Amino acid sequence: MSSWDGKTRGGLTGYRIFVYILKTFGLRPAYFLLRFVAFYFFLFSRKSNRHIRFYFRQVMAFGYLKTRLSTYRNYYQLGQVLIDKVAVMSGLGKSFTYHWDGEEHLRNMEDGGLLISAHIGSWEIAGNFLQRLDKRFNIVMFDEEHQKIKSYMEDVMTEKNLHVIPLKDDFSHLLAIKHALENKELVAIHADRFVEGSKTISHRFLGKDALFPEGPFYLAARCSAPVTFVFAVKESSRHYHFFASPAKRYEINSKRSVGEDELRPMIKDYICHMEYILKKYPLQWFNYHKFWDEEAD
Repeated sequence: MSSWDGKTRGGLTGYRIFVYILKTFGLRPAYFLLRFVAFYFFLFSRKSNRHIRFYFRQVMAFGYLKTRLSTYRNYYQLGQVLIDKVAVMSGLGKSFTYHWDGEEHLRNMEDGGLLISAHIGSWEIAGNFLQRLDKRFNIVMFDEEHQKIKSYMEDVMTEKNLHVIPLKDDFSHLLAIKHALENKELVAIHADRFVEGSKTISHRFLGKDALFPEGPFYLAARCSAPVTFVFAVKESSRHYHFFASPAKRYEINSKRSVGEDELRPMIKDYICHMEYILKKYPLQWFNYHKFWDEEAD
């Protein structure tokens, strides 16, 4: 399975353009412009097309025409989610409504804990909504994603209770995560991508073998932190649905090294929640990299 390079589609220029359109004209014009951007990716983004079409055709078993249509709609929904994220972080959060499933599980995490998610829907938007929990909230993201956008977004962000922890080559992020957990804060991390050199674990996912990064699960086990699996999906143009599972502490024998067998129960639970969400919202799988073993590089 090929690894991810730590970079996500889009960049600082794209954020600048959509922030300008949002602040000048509003959400609807931004969505209208997005139709052309999504169509461009549908036509010319060969690598991501290959991976997302494999997901629709081979994994979800869509027909040929439905796969093509779903590919375009997937790009369009990704763009909407990115625009919504910028809108919310720019102080336009009141433009959206949301429904909670499992908010009580997060309120009960008085000692903090890990919120494990995936590239499904928009976790950053949920992170802004979670500020009503009156807890400091941290999002862990790859340094390549973080550096180019961080300073610009800090200029337009009005909500400051959301903190980014960048994943770095020197592993300094581990200390930041440990410090956040010791302070009883919430730490959100994705567990559906890995970079070259990372340890991985193979597991069945939607009927096919896939590789998952060991790091997030190992971190939860070693820190003995409560774990909840969380997702925020877009249900209409201005409405999101938030899901959170009951928090669970996975008991690991501290006298032994943590191996695959100890981590598999946690990974299995994570996959079960992902499968449930994707069967309800198949268009919101935003992982444009090789994921299943059967895929071509």
